[in-house]
Amino acid sequence: MGIKSFQGKRSTEKKEFVAPILVSDYMSTKLVSFRPEQSILEVMEAFAKHRISGGPVLDSNGFLVGMVSEADCMKQISESRYFNLPILDKRVERFMSREIDSIPHDMTIFDAARIFDTHHRRRLPVMKNDILVGQISRKDIVIAALKLSGHNWK
Repeated sequence: MGIKSFQGKRSTEKKEFVAPILVSDYMSTKLVSFRPEQSILEVMEAFAKHRISGGPVLDSNGFLVGMVSEADCMKQISESRYFNLPILDKRVERFMSREIDSIPHDMTIFDAARIFDTHHRRRLPVMKNDILVGQISRKDIVIAALKLSGHNWK
């Protein structure tokens, strides 16, 4: 398993810009998370209930061990149909992505936008001192850009 953390410009330098531009200002902090031992069916139900398309997978100590998405569910649905097997028996740990790209909480939204553009992710976990503190999506970056559109971006 590997969590690759992208680094960007830190927020330690003084800025003339008054509007917030950090990932932590726009990330979601109330996340729907999953456990490796959960069934993929439970994940699909949570996706539908909360109208989400993915989320972090946390171990029993609350550490990030993977990400699960609708694409992972599609693999399960496809396999179940092909092998004529029930969906209920499959655990998240079998289908989740273990190679995780993450970003630090104090990265600028501009650096995050570059990562989304070059790595084709829909969402990225946001970390602070190796602890999951949130998640940011492409949509969050677009919303941040709209809020900042009347300002000079530095």
